[in-house]
Amino acid sequence: MNVNERIKDQLESNPVVLYMKGTPDFPQCGFSGKTVQVLAACDAKYTAVNIFEDPELRDALKVYSSWPTYPQLYVGGELVGGCDIVTDLYQKGELKAMLAAVGGVEA
Repeated sequence: MNVNERIKDQLESNPVVLYMKGTPDFPQCGFSGKTVQVLAACDAKYTAVNIFEDPELRDALKVYSSWPTYPQLYVGGELVGGCDIVTDLYQKGELKAMLAAVGGVEA
């Protein structure tokens, strides 16, 4: 399975995916940490992928998404954006509804 197939498989197999630097328990950049905090505030259920553990994925995802930075949040297989966009959607009250629409919120 090539790297693009792996990305597609991850996005098809998980309703909410966060590609981030580090892990939710140990984020390795402030933007990833802030995004994890926002998702926690939404009671989000998500799969986190540490891009530092897979350099091939880290490089390929930038091309796949046409988004140059991390973190990258996907909901329902679609790129939502990075930390600033995710935070803005949360502050507007839109993020939790997006997550709920794909089953990405704790019951």
